[in-house]
Amino acid sequence: MENEARYILAGSLIVAVSLLMLASLVWLAGGSRIAYAHYTIYFRNQSMDGLDINSPVKLRGIKVGEVSSYAFVPGSQDAVRVQIRINPATPIHADSRAVVDRNIVTGLAAIEITNPPSNSPLVKSPQEPPWPVIAEGSSDLEKVTTNVTQMSVKTARMLDSINQALSPANIDAISATLNNLQKVTATLATDRQEIGMTLRSVRQAADSLNRAADSLDATSRDFDSGFASLGTQTRLSLQQSTDALVTVKRQSVILSDRLQALMNTVTDRLNETASDLQQSQARFGETARRLGQPGSLIFGTGRDQSAPGE
Repeated sequence: MENEARYILAGSLIVAVSLLMLASLVWLAGGSRIAYAHYTIYFRNQSMDGLDINSPVKLRGIKVGEVSSYAFVPGSQDAVRVQIRINPATPIHADSRAVVDRNIVTGLAAIEITNPPSNSPLVKSPQEPPWPVIAEGSSDLEKVTTNVTQMSVKTARMLDSINQALSPANIDAISATLNNLQKVTATLATDRQEIGMTLRSVRQAADSLNRAADSLDATSRDFDSGFASLGTQTRLSLQQSTDALVTVKRQSVILSDRLQALMNTVTDRLNETASDLQQSQARFGETARRLGQPGSLIFGTGRDQSAPGE
């Protein structure tokens, strides 16, 4: 009886373990049928070193899926098509970018998806292919590599320039320049007192120029003031001259009228004098005629004759 009980217990344990294993297989099979969201990425500029199937796909450092497959694009040896499957709740935008993020220590690579700061529309993955495409981005490592390469090129060019600058001819020229500079420095040290005097003279000349400029400015202001006063006086003089001319014109008119009256009077007097002279001439002629005939002057003519003017 004890043996049968042990057999029954062992059989029961085996059946229970078998049922547990069967349930686990069913659970795992059901888990493998999760509805992933599928996307395609074409890498043309980045290396796939360290990337493999089942490599993680991350968004902001969080694993959201894995690489399902990758292959070269037919007809192009430069592009690699990578298929990924991610959690359908992962937000993928129209302008999202995918880069290969490689661990420098381990060399293992993962795909990092970055979303833009703008509110671009979300891209939903359909149930059947073709899958939506996520554009390739630019990784920080690639930027660092590019910068290092550019820095190396610039450093090489700088070294070439230094080598050219340190050629024997340039070294001789630099040595000659240093010798000349040393001589000039020694000369300056010797003539330091004269240089100081020259600088003081220059400073004094500058002060004199400043004073002359101030004087010129004051003279200019005085000239402006005097010119303004002269203009005012000139205007007053012109006004007075105009008034004097008007007065002279009036006096000239009055004087002209008086001269005309005087001329008229003189003319009348001259006419009267001429008339008197004519009468006097007639009388003088008559007297002369009588003086030429003494008999008639003594005895008369026998007829009464009135004297002129009687």
